[in-house]
Amino acid sequence: MSNDLRQPDDLLFQEIGQLIDAAKQRAAAAINAEITLLYWQVGNRIQIEVLQGQRAEYGKQVILTLSQRLTQAYGKGWGERQLRYCTLLAEVFPDREILHTVCAKLSWSHLKLIIGIEDPLKRDFYIQIAQLEQWSVRQLQERINSMLFERTALSRKPEDTIRHDLDQLRQEQQISPDLLLKDPYVLDFLDLSDRYLEKDLEDAILREIEQFLLELGAGFTFVARQKRLQIDNDDFYIDLLFYNRKLKRLVAIELKLGTFRPEYKSQMELYLRWLAKYEQESDELPPLGIILCAGKKQEQIELLELDKSGIHVAEYLTVLPPKEVLQTKLHEAITTARRRLQSSTDDPS
Repeated sequence: MSNDLRQPDDLLFQEIGQLIDAAKQRAAAAINAEITLLYWQVGNRIQIEVLQGQRAEYGKQVILTLSQRLTQAYGKGWGERQLRYCTLLAEVFPDREILHTVCAKLSWSHLKLIIGIEDPLKRDFYIQIAQLEQWSVRQLQERINSMLFERTALSRKPEDTIRHDLDQLRQEQQISPDLLLKDPYVLDFLDLSDRYLEKDLEDAILREIEQFLLELGAGFTFVARQKRLQIDNDDFYIDLLFYNRKLKRLVAIELKLGTFRPEYKSQMELYLRWLAKYEQESDELPPLGIILCAGKKQEQIELLELDKSGIHVAEYLTVLPPKEVLQTKLHEAITTARRRLQSSTDDPS
């Protein structure tokens, strides 16, 4: 039989296969939602019973006894630990309708990771970003382990700002730069030696571009390497140029081996203004710049008011430090940033 005769059959097979796959995905999503809502109902009912008992020891005994009887009647899957997850789910999501919306996109395995996060704003961040970026359970676990929330520019903002940006994302699907911009960026996947040049760093990023895009966040697409800009017959080159579909902006990235220096600001401003004049489309917002440095001095960055120029300065880590070290560093950075923001707000001048 010729290829011409087989082609319609192949097309029919592909189309029907797509219909079957789509139906399976919808069925799996519906089953997941029903199971998650069942767990919520179980947890809610246990909560009511425990509250009526009004004693912590009574609650422990209720869960233990119930888990034993449910396991005898329905088999594995109803152990004491599972019932505690159910109860925690009902505590975190007191409104069943909100949970119904969330579990349409996130599985029970996703939610088990998320409900263990105590900070409500941090928890909401992972709920919204996991849905936005369609993370697998493994990806969600990796992002939590790498302290993604604490590394975002958003975490340095006052709580009202964090809440506002998350509400904008949830209700209107509008994402702010602060949700995507990070500090530091973790580039441990580049597998660089102790000594390397800027070109080595750039080469490594291009080799691992898929991982680098994941670290950048939702909506980033690669545009160019060493983007050439001709100004007054002089040539300039942007290390890496990206476009973000969510922000509708070009994003220029400059790589620096050493500590941030003030002259980097004027260099990036020149690049951003050139991009705005010659590359920005009518429906796009002004370009953003990211200067990735091996280190930085915060007061210099604040005095330069880089955020007003659309420039974000961040450190990059080629080796991920122990979690305790990173946690301490990020906690101090968040506390210091919020304190400075509060001081500037309180200052009447």
